[in-house]
Amino acid sequence: MGNCLCVKPATKDEVTTLNTREAPPAHFMIKIESFSVLEKYGIKKYETKEFFAGDYKWRLIFKFNGKDSDYISVNLAMADTTSLPTNWEVNALFSVFLFNQISGNYLSSTGRTLCFQATKSEWGISKFISRKVLFDPSNGYIIDDSCVFGAEVFVVKREAVIERVLLTNVNTYYNHALEISGFSQLPQRWVSEEFDAGGQKWKILLYPKGNAEGTRSHVSIYLYYL
Repeated sequence: MGNCLCVKPATKDEVTTLNTREAPPAHFMIKIESFSVLEKYGIKKYETKEFFAGDYKWRLIFKFNGKDSDYISVNLAMADTTSLPTNWEVNALFSVFLFNQISGNYLSSTGRTLCFQATKSEWGISKFISRKVLFDPSNGYIIDDSCVFGAEVFVVKREAVIERVLLTNVNTYYNHALEISGFSQLPQRWVSEEFDAGGQKWKILLYPKGNAEGTRSHVSIYLYYL
């Protein structure tokens, strides 16, 4: 497996960019009831059950009273790595969701591509949403002491197409002379007869009144490979 560029976690001063959409998260949702109990008993952390996405097992880890106590943080962790080969590496696009129970829409974080490895199998968003915004009943995120979070995890597979271009010096030059009669009477697009050069067949395309950006201001000419 090759190397990957590991994304650093958000720094203390970084606040997550949030978007709104109607579609629910594709991979996991959790409804937390009696949310106030977390505050009452000072519960600082909750780990969800495992869920599958991209052929791997994951879990969400919520931190309610972490070092950034004014924010709720959400981490994504690989739940089972025992079957993976040595020096394994998984790249995944991770987004967190929060359901607005008034509008019916979902608040979502901008997806971040993260690199999971044996030495770093958990990444997260330290400032997903502020406690002030979350607990404000007019925002619709906590209704009847319940809220709904979700997640999408899209594993990035290495299937990129690699193109190779080899340029060599060309020492042979070819000339082809064109004699065009009645130039002012030519149609908008004029095509020459086929001719040979370098063992290949070509044609000349001519636009007397210009083409594309050169329309009405230039004469446009193209070399057409057959």
